Amino acid sequence: MRDLADHGGTSMGAIEEVYEDLDTDVEFEEFEAAVEDKVEQMGGLADEETAAMLIAHELRDEEADTIADIEPGMNEVKFLGKVTAIGEIRTFERDDEAAEEGRVCNVDVADASGSVRVALWDDMAAAAEEELEVGQVLRVMGRPKEGYSGLEVSADKVEPDEDAEVDVQVLDTYQVEDLTLGASDVDLVGQVLDTDSIRTFDRDDGSEGRVANLTVGDETGRVRVTLWDGKADLAEEFDAGEVVEVGDGYVRERDGDLELHVGDRGTVERVDEDVEYVPETTDVADLEIGQTVDVSGGVIETDPKRTFDRDDGSEGQVRNVRIKDETGEIRVALWGDKADREIELADRVVFTDVEIQDGWQDDLEASANWRSTVTVLDEGSDAATGVADGAAGAAAESDDRGADETGLGAFAEDGQKAAAEAVAGESGGDDGSAASAEGGAAAATAERSSEDVEFTGTVVQTGDPVVLDDGQQTKAVDTDASLRLGEEITVRGPERDGTIDADDVF
Repeated sequence: MRDLADHGGTSMGAIEEVYEDLDTDVEFEEFEAAVEDKVEQMGGLADEETAAMLIAHELRDEEADTIADIEPGMNEVKFLGKVTAIGEIRTFERDDEAAEEGRVCNVDVADASGSVRVALWDDMAAAAEEELEVGQVLRVMGRPKEGYSGLEVSADKVEPDEDAEVDVQVLDTYQVEDLTLGASDVDLVGQVLDTDSIRTFDRDDGSEGRVANLTVGDETGRVRVTLWDGKADLAEEFDAGEVVEVGDGYVRERDGDLELHVGDRGTVERVDEDVEYVPETTDVADLEIGQTVDVSGGVIETDPKRTFDRDDGSEGQVRNVRIKDETGEIRVALWGDKADREIELADRVVFTDVEIQDGWQDDLEASANWRSTVTVLDEGSDAATGVADGAAGAAAESDDRGADETGLGAFAEDGQKAAAEAVAGESGGDDGSAASAEGGAAAATAERSSEDVEFTGTVVQTGDPVVLDDGQQTKAVDTDASLRLGEEITVRGPERDGTIDADDVF
């Protein structure tokens, strides 16, 4: 540090005091120059002491207490993190033909709040390959930016800190219960419980993204696996019940739940291992309206799949099944792709994350939407043991119930036709007949289906409500998210009275 006495006067003493109170790696000479620039910029409106305090405030803003505090656009950040993965060195040609070949090594670091990729360049990249190890704690100083796979920090300085501790677990192989926010380079073996179809969305840069989901489980729990872009096709390669190994995944949080994400480095492969998911389910007798629970039972009634027209003109589909456990029975409505699942009488089925709603004739109903999973259990599995052992007999019992029961399959062909018309909004059905009653129930079912929507559009109005426009239609959205005019987003949630109550904004 240079001799401050050379500058003389009270003001330099004040600047020195401000600097000494500031925990920063910025040299005093650089700090002093910034103060002088600030005084000049403000045209004499601030003295040197005030300018020093302003500069100190700006520097403190760049301090990241946790990795979650890091944002693109920050000038320079400093943070502590544990190494969870070390990539291979890649080489590239610089724009200057006379310059040497460039090198970069990506290192994933994490703390309890999340993880971030750190790019180490040239000599630091070579040192990383030789000296860094997974599990080490690093102090990182660098510049955040939006990279190809999300936020990354281009490192200016990296040094190990042997005395610091970061509460992040790094394992060779994970089980579901081991997953923590920020974990990366995760390898996990689990049984496929359910798969979703591939969805597309538009990114801010105009490119099209693709995403799909698997749900996998092991003896310790279950987790949703999110597959991005080129990996999304993997969702169509596996069937429920198969065992897969997820490689190089990373853990993120969504709506309070942990998810395992698979990006360009990740893999999902079929493996010959024995893994069994044993769900913890709620008895039918204990279900209450408003709960989101897991239920299981033997299938005692199945209805044909019905299609209907949504308010936006798109076509939806729903299928009802009825299950029974030792305490009671309940109808389960399968929406969207869930309606295509092969479920037959006497199957033992587990439905996870279903919403318990008020059904027809004050009967409870479980709604299996996009969040839910549907798993048909193998006859010999431990999970199937004790799940509605009387399902086959109950199914036979349901055949004798007569046409006054609630199942769509309990009605004659004419009744089924009337129900289908009511679902599509083509029939009022108020003549008091059994078919009309079923039509009313189906219409109520269709009304609920129109509530769950996903919509992508550009923000054309902020505030309450937000208004989105996709070029063909506009939608009002109720959300607390902070959005900007012109921003393109996707929202998902129930739609009521023409307004989407957004559970998810992405």
